[in-house]
Amino acid sequence: MKRNVKPVLVGDLTLNGEKIYIQSMLNVEAHKTEESVRQAKELEAAGCEIIRAAIPDMEAVKLVYALKEAVNIPVVADIHFDYRLAIACAEAGIDKIRINPGNIGGEEKVKAVVKACTARGIPIRIGVNGGSLEKELLAKYGSPTPEALVESAMRHVHILEACDFDDIVISIKSSNVPTMINAYRLLAQKCDYPLHLGVTEAGTERMGIIKSAVGIGSLLVDGIGETIRVSLTDEPVKEIRAAKDILMAVGKGSGVKIVSCPTCGRTKIDLISLAKRVENAVSGIDKNITVAVMGCVVNGIGEAGEADIGIAGGNGCAVLFKHGKQICKLSEDEALGRLIEEIEKL
Repeated sequence: MKRNVKPVLVGDLTLNGEKIYIQSMLNVEAHKTEESVRQAKELEAAGCEIIRAAIPDMEAVKLVYALKEAVNIPVVADIHFDYRLAIACAEAGIDKIRINPGNIGGEEKVKAVVKACTARGIPIRIGVNGGSLEKELLAKYGSPTPEALVESAMRHVHILEACDFDDIVISIKSSNVPTMINAYRLLAQKCDYPLHLGVTEAGTERMGIIKSAVGIGSLLVDGIGETIRVSLTDEPVKEIRAAKDILMAVGKGSGVKIVSCPTCGRTKIDLISLAKRVENAVSGIDKNITVAVMGCVVNGIGEAGEADIGIAGGNGCAVLFKHGKQICKLSEDEALGRLIEEIEKL
C-alpha cells in the first residue's frame, strides 16, 4: 500500500513518502551548547538525517544558531507553551518547529507563529502525546485511545488550516504499541500530511528497540510514515543504529543485510561467533546486498539461495556460495577473510 502524501520541505529534504528519514533528539541540557553541538555532529556522522532539540527558554535559542553552523542536516526546535520561542527560532533559521497549536496561547499567538513560519518556509510539526492529552478528550474517551489521539491531532491541524497554513507534519505518539499503531492507521485515513512515527517513552535499549521495531515497523509495512525516531533511554547514536536496522528489516533501508540460521544439532562450526564477526566486518560496507551465514551444508545453501553471497559451515570447514551455487570450500579460519574479499568485489 502506498499512501498519497502532501509534500513538505524540511530544510533540503522533501517528506513525500519516497524516502523514510531517520530522526533523533539531543539529550544534552539545552544551555550546554558545546556538548550539544558535539552530540549533534556524532548523530550526523552516524546517519541521522533530522535533529531535534528542546528549546525551553530564550537563552536556549542560541543553540539553534550553533547547531545550524555545526551540522548540514535539518534542525527542529521542540517548543511548548511560549509562542515567542517559536518566532525566535524561526528568526534563527530553524528548519522545522514542533509545537501543539492548542497550548501556546490564543488565536493571535498561533497566527504570529504561522506568519513567522510562512515568511521563511518553515513547516510545523504537530506533536500529540498520549501522556499529555487534553483533559476534555480524556473525559470523553476515558483514556488516551487511538480515537482520542487522532481527534487531538486533527483539532490542532484545523487551528493551523484556519490560519491558511498547511506545511504540516504530524506525530501521535504513545508508549503503548497497539495504541500507537492503531492511532497512526486511523490518522492516515483522515489526512494526507506527512507523519513522523515513534513509540514514545519506549524504554531502555533492549525493550525500547523491540517496541519501536514492532510499532514503527508495522506502520512502515503498511506504507505509513515519512520520518521515524526510535526513542531510547540511552545514547542517541543507538537510536540511529536501531532505526537503520528497522528500515532494512522492512525493505526500506540500504546497507548489507545479514541472513543467519539459529543453529541446530547438525552445526559443526562455531557459527554464532562467526556470524557476529561477519556482522562487525560488514558494518562499514555501503552495498545493498544480502549476506548469508549458515551452519549446515546440507540445507544452508538452499535455505539462503536468495542471498547474494554467503558461507555455509561443515565439519570444521565452510563452503562459499553465490546466489545458491557453491563456489569453493574453505577452512573455518579462512571463511571470514575470503567472504569479505568476495563481498568487496561485488
